[in-house]
Amino acid sequence: MRIAVLTVASAARRAHLERQREVLAAVAPGVVRVEVLLDAAVPDGIRDAEVHTLHVPPGPHGLRVGAGRNAAAAAAIAEGAELLVFLDVDCLPGSELIERYTDAAAAHPDALLAGPVTYLASVQRPGVADLPFVTRPHRARPALPAGATRVAEPGEYDLFWSLSFAATPATWERLGGFHDAYEGYGAEDTDLAWTARTRGVPLVWTGGADAYHQWHPVSSPPWQHLDDILRNGAAFHRRWGVWPMAGWLEAFAAAGAIERRGDAWVRAPRA
Repeated sequence: MRIAVLTVASAARRAHLERQREVLAAVAPGVVRVEVLLDAAVPDGIRDAEVHTLHVPPGPHGLRVGAGRNAAAAAAIAEGAELLVFLDVDCLPGSELIERYTDAAAAHPDALLAGPVTYLASVQRPGVADLPFVTRPHRARPALPAGATRVAEPGEYDLFWSLSFAATPATWERLGGFHDAYEGYGAEDTDLAWTARTRGVPLVWTGGADAYHQWHPVSSPPWQHLDDILRNGAAFHRRWGVWPMAGWLEAFAAAGAIERRGDAWVRAPRA
């Protein structure tokens, strides 16, 4: 099976991208690699001669992550890829990630496949041989034994995230890719999952397809993304009739930053 690993990246994550390249070269040297750079201009020296590199510049409201992944998928399919593995730039692939996604795709060719993700601590810089010993999958999502798969229940589609997932080209085309309404942070992965559920595409939890999220500073709720969350949340509401990211919206509201007006969330007036 011809496999492509697809990553979108920006200059802000250059160190994470370079580390991902190193690990991918060690654990999956035979895959096709497609990277999409999302900055307004391609940073000097960031291209890798072994990688198909594309450029999708930002829109008026921020980085176009979904559009970048769509471009990567189209390029990989044009190269003859038979399995698309989407790996966030922050994530390192486990040694069995490609094998487990490949096996799961053979058993569930019409499914959206999702493996577990371990969040590394700030001090952790594991080598390839160390990764099995730091595996601690995020507890909010199913983590099955290696080699096991399970079709998600309808209510579990909200648990899908785009840090690590895979699909055959036929499934990807059935989904239609990421919706282009989203720019900046938030909602595009939930939108893809809801599209899958609406179109009858199974979401399959894939044991052993472990990825490892490299540490970077975060805030909870993510104040730096407040306007993105309001804008993308409104776009999601227009498509699906509900607001995503409810926990963050409630936290912003509790802090007095936003308020509900009818069916909308808006910034609260300032004194």
